[in-house]
Amino acid sequence: MKGVAFLLSFTCNKETQSHSQFLPLASLSPSLSSSLFFLLLPPHFTQNRTHAMAVLWNGHLVLGLVLGYCLVPSLGELERFVESPKGDGSLTFLVVGDWGRRGNYNQTEVAHQMGIIGEKLDIDFVVSTGDNFYEDGLTGVDDPAFQESFVNIYTHPGLQKQWYSVLGNHDYRGNVEAQLNPILRKMDSRWLCLRSFVVNAEIVELFFVDTTPFVDKYFTEGDVYDWSGVLPRKRYLSNLLKDVDLALKESRAKWKIVIGHHTIKSAGEHGNTAELVAQLLPIMQSYSVLD
Repeated sequence: MKGVAFLLSFTCNKETQSHSQFLPLASLSPSLSSSLFFLLLPPHFTQNRTHAMAVLWNGHLVLGLVLGYCLVPSLGELERFVESPKGDGSLTFLVVGDWGRRGNYNQTEVAHQMGIIGEKLDIDFVVSTGDNFYEDGLTGVDDPAFQESFVNIYTHPGLQKQWYSVLGNHDYRGNVEAQLNPILRKMDSRWLCLRSFVVNAEIVELFFVDTTPFVDKYFTEGDVYDWSGVLPRKRYLSNLLKDVDLALKESRAKWKIVIGHHTIKSAGEHGNTAELVAQLLPIMQSYSVLD
C-alpha cells in the first residue's frame, strides 16, 4: 500500500497502565507535516474499560477502532523475542511504516526527528509495519537499498535500538526472503524482520502478523509478487489464523497489541481490508476483543 510514514510513541507501565503521546513533529519542522500521520491513545487507558483509538492521516481521521481488555495476538509456533521493561516497569517504543525511500520523500528529515524523540523518550525499540523498501522490496541481501534506505538513514544515537519489522505488500514485490535473511543482521544488528512473530515485554506482548498474503488482489493484479514460503496460500493462512486464535486464548499479558501492514477498517484512501474483516475480525470478536 502506498502511503506516508507514520510515527507513534507508546509507553506502558504498571502504575498508569499505558500512555501514548501525540508527537508534534510538524511543529519542529513544518515540511514534515505531509509525511506523517499519528496514532493517539487516551492517557487513562485502563485494562477494564473500552476506549477509542484514532489514526490521523495528514490531519484527517482515517481509522477508528475500539480497544478493550486486549487487542489481538498471534502465537502458536511463532518465534518469540524478549524485551525487558525499564527499572520503573515502563516500556517505550516508536512505530514507523512505509519508509524505505533512499532518503527521499522526507525520509531523512523524519529519521532525524525520530532520533531526537527516541533519545528524549529513551525508547526501548522501534517497530516497523512494512513497506520497508520501495518500490519493489530488495533484490537480494546485497541490494544497496538496505544501506541507502536503512543503515545510512537511521543513524541518530536515539535510534540505535532493536528494530522489529514485518513485511508490506511492496516488500513482497522483491526478493522477499532477502529481508528475512539473517545476513542482514550481520550487516546491521538492529535489523530483525520475520513474517509473523511475538515480542514479549512482560506487561505487554506485541503480535506481528503477516497481512499481505490475506489480500486477494495481490494474487490477480499485474504486479509480480514473491510468494516463497506462502504457497499453498490456503494452508499458510489457515495456520496463521489458528496461531492468532490460540494466542488470544492463552496469552496472559496485560497489554496485547497486534501489528501488521494492512488495517482491518479504515476511512482512508485504501478503505477496509475485506479479507481481514472476513477472516481475522471474527476471531477477535469471538474473544470479545471488540465490543
